[in-house]
Amino acid sequence: MLTLSRGASEAYFLYFCRMINLTGIARPFFRGPVLSAARSADPAGVERVQRAVLARLISRGRRCEYGVRHGFGSIAGYEDFAARVPLVEYEELRSDVMRMVRGGRNVLWPGVCRNFSQSSGTSGGKSKYIPVTADSLRENHYAGGSAAVAFYLNLYPDSRLFGGRSFILGGSFSNELDGLPRGVRVGDLSASLIANINPLVNLFRVPSRRVALMADWRQKLPALVEESAGSDITNISGVPSWFLTVLKGVIERAGASVIHDVWPNLEVFFHGGIAFGPYRSQYDAITAPGRMRYIENYNASEGFFAVQDTLEGGSMRLLTDVGVFYEFVPVDGDDKAVAAWQVEPGRVYSLVITACNGLWRYAIGDTVKVESVEPLRISIAGRTKSFINAFGEELMVWNADAAIEAACRQCGAEVANYTAAPVYASGGLRGRHQWFVEWAKAPACGAEAFADVLDAGLQAVNSDYQAKRSGGIFLDRLEIVEMPTGSFDRWLASTGKLGGQRKIPRLANDRRIADALLEYLIKP
Repeated sequence: MLTLSRGASEAYFLYFCRMINLTGIARPFFRGPVLSAARSADPAGVERVQRAVLARLISRGRRCEYGVRHGFGSIAGYEDFAARVPLVEYEELRSDVMRMVRGGRNVLWPGVCRNFSQSSGTSGGKSKYIPVTADSLRENHYAGGSAAVAFYLNLYPDSRLFGGRSFILGGSFSNELDGLPRGVRVGDLSASLIANINPLVNLFRVPSRRVALMADWRQKLPALVEESAGSDITNISGVPSWFLTVLKGVIERAGASVIHDVWPNLEVFFHGGIAFGPYRSQYDAITAPGRMRYIENYNASEGFFAVQDTLEGGSMRLLTDVGVFYEFVPVDGDDKAVAAWQVEPGRVYSLVITACNGLWRYAIGDTVKVESVEPLRISIAGRTKSFINAFGEELMVWNADAAIEAACRQCGAEVANYTAAPVYASGGLRGRHQWFVEWAKAPACGAEAFADVLDAGLQAVNSDYQAKRSGGIFLDRLEIVEMPTGSFDRWLASTGKLGGQRKIPRLANDRRIADALLEYLIKP
């Protein structure tokens, strides 16, 4: 039996792809999402498609416990559905979800769910667990990925996307739960996507499944670099902060200047998860001028919702036929939810979904801005509450409060005020969090030791932050900036919010407040 080396196998694979023009052959198979989008190009089309999606979801959910509880069998349409089924957040579903994690059948969705996406961010526990049902994998997550490819091919007729391999960066099934039933897996959404993907897709992607699902990033990073460096990569998919570290590793291994020296046919980065803007200049520094294209996706643990479909960027086309029914609650108005065909351009809404993962009228915690309604395009406005998610860490206020309280207790300190913001990587330094602290009682151990304790505390209460800090690969330890007494009051006074409106924003995903506070170090 003839056995080919890795290098020979790669060469044969690339020769085959180029000789048959695989991209040209594949194009017709990716027309569906573009045609589907054409059917919902105006509010009337959106209404037709979305009402049909909701009807299918209600029909399939009527025999599960949640459906029986809310009378799905007699719901006549959207208006009836909205009147009978309450808007919910995660804590209101936690008990049902945990029953599903423990093997419960027909709870929120028919059958047994065997995959769950673990994500930080709730006040009721370290993590929340989002069901990743077989239906949601097929009808939503994979369909959303196909839509991203379809719109990209539609935008770029010259693409040779399938002339090489895809580099898909994902996480692992590492989780904090013990005693899971046989066959149930909890971890990053990307791990579930990789583990359940069509085996044929594995022929066209790197890294291997073994490396892709590694939990320890100190081992995973060099393995990712090694497995991908010898491949001809045409496209990459993942979170910008994570991928930046990997690409720099590939460049360093090859002794190259930019990633196109290693992968000359690299043409597009499909990105999502966190804002790309702060990373754009860093990617420009490691790519050949004009050679890289960027396509934004809106994919979360709860579902794949939108994809960039224009060359302008800045907005994404809402995917209306991927097993998700959307509702929108105006941020600047009352709490009444409206359907996708009822939104107004220019307004910001909190996003609510009903989906084939068993989440019924579920507020996912994101706010979106409606950029247009013909067609329906949105942009991500932020989270509904204070947070830092500059590097995919999803640090919430409750995480920060719990960690700083524990650190003060351990170090004998008292904090008068604090706020935190990200510092993006530059000058050879990794990104980190910068904490501005005004002491009521300074820690006896000193600010540096306090930073160590606080950093460890954040890792203890937030699994995503812990993952980013693991091995010091993606995030450096947080930095404490000691503020002079009264500096927060002076900043509040400058904003007109002293007195009855005395509120210090604890976390921010940008540096507007942080940079303003730095002025008080220079001019106290």
